[in-house]
Amino acid sequence: MTLCRNRFRHALRCVALTCCLATPVAASAEDILVHDARGRDVTIGHPTRIVSVGGAVTEILYALGVEDRIVAVDTTSLYPPKAMADKPNVGYMRQLSAEGVLGLNPQLVLAIAGAGPKETIEVIDAAKVPLIMVPETFSEDGMLEKIRLVARVAGVESRGECLANAVSGDLTWLRNLRAKVKAPPRVMFVMSFLDGRAMVAGQKTAANEIIKLAGGVNVADSFDGYKIMNDEAIVAAKPDHVLSMERGKDQVKADAVFASPAFALTPAAQTKSFVAMDGLYLLGFGPRTAAAARDLAAKLDPALAAEAVNFKPASLTVNCRQ
Repeated sequence: MTLCRNRFRHALRCVALTCCLATPVAASAEDILVHDARGRDVTIGHPTRIVSVGGAVTEILYALGVEDRIVAVDTTSLYPPKAMADKPNVGYMRQLSAEGVLGLNPQLVLAIAGAGPKETIEVIDAAKVPLIMVPETFSEDGMLEKIRLVARVAGVESRGECLANAVSGDLTWLRNLRAKVKAPPRVMFVMSFLDGRAMVAGQKTAANEIIKLAGGVNVADSFDGYKIMNDEAIVAAKPDHVLSMERGKDQVKADAVFASPAFALTPAAQTKSFVAMDGLYLLGFGPRTAAAARDLAAKLDPALAAEAVNFKPASLTVNCRQ
């Protein structure tokens, strides 16, 4: 309780400090109005001190060439690697501390929807620091809207249109690749695996959508979100492939999965088909998502590999920084 009181008092001091440091800015013709994921209309000027929270948000800001205006990132901002190397870190996106964020005297906090916790968001709001939550929609349109919103907030809309057009072209190519899929591979995404229990991605998740973009079918279709799946349901789902994230020492291992009595009875175990990919690349739904879906499609369906390897996503080469 004492620790909580101390942290609360610290947060209040940060609010007071931020209020003193902040320079009142009158509304001007250059101000822009942004409708964010919280359903709020937020007015901002031209922020030059941005705290970026969310891997896709940081990736887009760098792709737009405004990284010099970022004063800190969160731990999910793993791409480009220099973001983590060069910028102060405010911690995990769902466990932000108000003092950590406000202590940087930001002019804007630009965060992906779901950032928190609620108490920190309330303190930032109380400090009158503009906070824009970027909608997180796991879809083709959602990706393009995310890019355009971040570009609008940064005041570089033409650069945003450049990047969105590149991503849109990549997605069109990907649709043509999917049209060549003859038998959609059945895929189960395993988030974690502990004591023989698998945490699996259901519908309305980034994993579900990337599987679809790659031409596959998510066999966990009876629930939304991430849930523990029982052995009987795993066997009945009959996945051809198990998909997971690369996450260092916490990574799900193929040997552990296929040693499970339930997974041992699946078609995936017979071929030892286990695919692990970088988490932000696979599930970030940022500019590189079409490339990630291409890579996944080639792993799931070898018949697509030859054509997939010839695809050079524009999002990886286009220069929208000027």
